Amino acid sequence: MKKNGITLKLFTITVVFLFMFISAVIFIQSLFFEKFYVTQKTKELKSNVENFKSNYTNYNSNSIFNAMSDFEDKNNAKIAILESNGTLKLIQQPIVKEKQSRSSEIMMLAINNWISSPENYFDVLSTKKTIVYTLKNPSLNTDNLVLVSPVMVDGEIQDIVFVLSTLQPVGEATSVTRKYYVYVYIAAVILIAILSLIYSKMISKPLISLNSTASKISELDFSAKCQVNSNDEIGSLGKTLNFLSEKLGLTLNELKTANEKLKIDIEKEKHLEKMRKEFIASVSHELKTPISLIEGYAEGLKDGIPQGEDVAYYLDVIIDESKNMNSLVCDMLDLSQLESGNFKLNMSAFNIFEFTNSIYKKHLKSINDKQIELNILSTMQNIMVYGDPYRIEEVINNLISNAIRHTPIDKSIVISLKVQENIMLIEIENEGSFIENEDLNRIWDKFYKVDKSGNKHLGGTGLGLAIVKNILVLHKSDFGVLNTNTGVCFYFTLDIITG
Repeated sequence: MKKNGITLKLFTITVVFLFMFISAVIFIQSLFFEKFYVTQKTKELKSNVENFKSNYTNYNSNSIFNAMSDFEDKNNAKIAILESNGTLKLIQQPIVKEKQSRSSEIMMLAINNWISSPENYFDVLSTKKTIVYTLKNPSLNTDNLVLVSPVMVDGEIQDIVFVLSTLQPVGEATSVTRKYYVYVYIAAVILIAILSLIYSKMISKPLISLNSTASKISELDFSAKCQVNSNDEIGSLGKTLNFLSEKLGLTLNELKTANEKLKIDIEKEKHLEKMRKEFIASVSHELKTPISLIEGYAEGLKDGIPQGEDVAYYLDVIIDESKNMNSLVCDMLDLSQLESGNFKLNMSAFNIFEFTNSIYKKHLKSINDKQIELNILSTMQNIMVYGDPYRIEEVINNLISNAIRHTPIDKSIVISLKVQENIMLIEIENEGSFIENEDLNRIWDKFYKVDKSGNKHLGGTGLGLAIVKNILVLHKSDFGVLNTNTGVCFYFTLDIITG
């Protein structure tokens, strides 16, 4: 048992209280038992004497002795009838002669003691009431209880009932009981210690379990359960504690989940804020150049600086930069619409070979101007795919335009259409410089440009691949970019319509 544990405290308190109770009972019984016995004996003798006296006038010479014999047997006492002057009138003699002489001697001694005591004698004659007192036998050194009660007839004392009862048995019993209590006390000490230990453990065990569970809960460990199955208040407390632990565990898990979600939302918000700042900075940067050019050339025209053919050149620059600005704004609006989450595709089936070939024809001028070669490779020309034709055309246009910008003179671009199970794989590979590994994943970001030189013929608006990415994500396409042995290959997939 722990020094300050509840088991030791319960054990100590229980033992102390039970020891005090047993000691008090034994002490009180030893101290007051004899007095209590004498008091009860006196009351019983008085009651029985009154019953004897109530039938006294109905007794004849034969029945009186039977009544006296019954009285002596029931009360373990000696009874005698005296006349009003104290003269012996009737006495019941024992059958055994030895007892006859001894009992008669004690009775006569008691009668003579009463008569010779003016106080006791005249007290009965004057008050006409029953008196009780104790008398010690000088020869046997025993205590005797003496009861003297007058028999009243017409208000006068007719006879006197004289009763003598020995108190020696109770004295011996008290002495033996005191010795007996020593052994009882020792046995009680051992029994109390054992029972107190069992009792204290029975009470403290569920409380210790409750405390252990509560301690684990305070440390945010809600897996522990209180193993208290009783149907009392402690059992109810254990069930409540288990319920509380379970609810706190669920609440804590929900709180952790909410906290993780909040962290993710905060990170998303930070990322969005960063993207907004980068977007604004990029847009400002992209618009700054054409606006400056338009402003500069417009002021030159206003001031009359260009002459002749130069005027047309100034106007062409203003128109080209206006178109670039318009293209940038359109791309921004297009990308914003795709990223809004509310954009819906207009899905339909179309022939991918014919579709790609028609797009290729639109870029023939740019291909011829740059003196490069573009080939379409396909083993099957009647494959139908499922997608939004307008948006897929935008994807292919962006990828071909991007390939044309980054393909050197006299190099080639290859568009490959490959069937893989129920998937159509479209690859657009151009010869030329490679993309650094650190740029491979970032090229899909808005306004991110692999070329850092600022060459507007190579850079584009920086939104084309971001638009491509969002369109392909909406199509649930598998897409990406990788470096090949000869250059760079962009690829994406579309579902094939079978049957």
